[in-house]
Amino acid sequence: MISNNLPIPSHFDPGKIGKIWKVSYEETAEKALKWAQDFKIQPAAKDTKKICLVAVDVQNTFCLPEFELYVGGRSGTGAVDDNNRLCEFIYRNLSNITQIVPTMDTHQAMQIFHSIFFTNDSGEHPAPFTMITEDDIAQGRWGFNESLAQNLQYDEEFVQQHIKHYTNQLNKSGKYALTIWPYHAMLGGIGHALVPSIEEAIFFHTVCRYSQPDFQIKGSHPLTEHYSVFGPEVATGPDGKTLVDKNEALFQKLVKYDAIIVAGQAKSHCVAWTIADLLDSITVLDRRLAEKVYLLEDCSSPVVIPGVIDYTDDANAAFQKFKEAGMHVVQSTEAMHEWPGM
Repeated sequence: MISNNLPIPSHFDPGKIGKIWKVSYEETAEKALKWAQDFKIQPAAKDTKKICLVAVDVQNTFCLPEFELYVGGRSGTGAVDDNNRLCEFIYRNLSNITQIVPTMDTHQAMQIFHSIFFTNDSGEHPAPFTMITEDDIAQGRWGFNESLAQNLQYDEEFVQQHIKHYTNQLNKSGKYALTIWPYHAMLGGIGHALVPSIEEAIFFHTVCRYSQPDFQIKGSHPLTEHYSVFGPEVATGPDGKTLVDKNEALFQKLVKYDAIIVAGQAKSHCVAWTIADLLDSITVLDRRLAEKVYLLEDCSSPVVIPGVIDYTDDANAAFQKFKEAGMHVVQSTEAMHEWPGM
């Protein structure tokens, strides 16, 4: 049974959403235990309707204005506004959310979507937001930076073949061209961490509901992008061997829930491709399962770099496709018990 909305705890400060600060775990844990007692919130194990919230890449690198790949959307305040609503959604629905699954984009410098990976004949590296196409590789405008081969433990010739194969596969599949992104979500760096306000909300939920979050790490293979938590953009190398296995275990876990809620960043990339892969797997298993997927549209924004790229229309088209497939596009501000099928 879906419970009515709970109040927002007094410790939540919307003014800190777009800032870096330290979560006080002991103090937050004490407040969560008292909150559960005051509002008679049961442990998640007792839920009769199991609901999972998938929080896609709600990390500093994407969500705070001073960081590398801030997702501002067309408004310029996209991810900050989204996270304000997402925090409030988690707090209001503490009794309803059985488990939270945060995904974590996780990178190092020497990866196929970072500048250092490529060079031209002059030894220059591509600037951030450069699109590298199949034709660029064929014409020799960009090639593999052979100085990385020993460190990455790959044969130079193999990687040269791989980038031809890679850009070809992206083109054939209709996916975005290979984008050189600013260095971001760097393992061990502050940009990799969850946004503090989101981290606090998830930790509060953990203690209040006795429900451990299931962190999903993605994006560490040097030879492929990995927008979706379920699998990479290109799964095999030029030799046909698998680069990264599909995350079948996560899919099998999620479809056992009565409802799957998806939010996070960016709506045009990691969120869209995660949902697309989820839909593909659902279609193979049972198309009707799409009806238990809920997309928090007001908790996701598209990548927009003013004067450079704008993926708003692509993101909206993807969400329309998901809706037509049977998924529900909802708002976090709506009472969950009023959602279709709830």
